[in-house]
Amino acid sequence: MKKDILSSIENIEIYPIISLLIFVLFFVGMFIWVVKADKNYINHMKDLPFDDESQKNSGYEKV
Repeated sequence: MKKDILSSIENIEIYPIISLLIFVLFFVGMFIWVVKADKNYINHMKDLPFDDESQKNSGYEKV
């Protein structure tokens, strides 16, 4: 039944191609961003969970 419904829709074969294209473009874009990202920014974000000063000043912690 599902096969009959999907085969009756015109131009449905384009949707898997569009989905694959969006998937590939997203990951290629992310790869380019990672390669071109500023190393100082990456190191800052990497060290952020271990930075006690920013946690004390954030105001989220109830003392």
